[in-house]
Amino acid sequence: MAKGKTAQARRGEAHLYLDKAVQFIEQARSALDSGRNDAALLNAIHAAISSTDAATVALAGVRSVDPDHQRAADLLEEVAGSAAEGRERARQLRALLARKNAVEYESRKASAKDARDGVGRAARLVDWAEALIAKARL
Repeated sequence: MAKGKTAQARRGEAHLYLDKAVQFIEQARSALDSGRNDAALLNAIHAAISSTDAATVALAGVRSVDPDHQRAADLLEEVAGSAAEGRERARQLRALLARKNAVEYESRKASAKDARDGVGRAARLVDWAEALIAKARL
């Protein structure tokens, strides 16, 4: 199992994490449309994290509870197997997580380009998790 703290979850709970991801991505899109780039990017990051939880719960009945969100990316990569798509989704999550500290805690503002890119990456993760859960019929 991946390094970091994890918690077991019933696979049927995957849709609960997906519901959170959908709420976050909808808020991210709304913020993006309103020019609220910091809110857009931060909601996109949270959508990506919740999508990852949905995917790992659906695939393996486990999610990361480690304070270091990079461990969630490690877990996703591990439970998604050697499939290139799983590695790509973990890479997308890592790219978003790399921006989390700056947008959440630093004085630097997110640019419109950063926000658009983040919302796009997160949306792909949400869509992937949604398809994964539908395929698993959870």
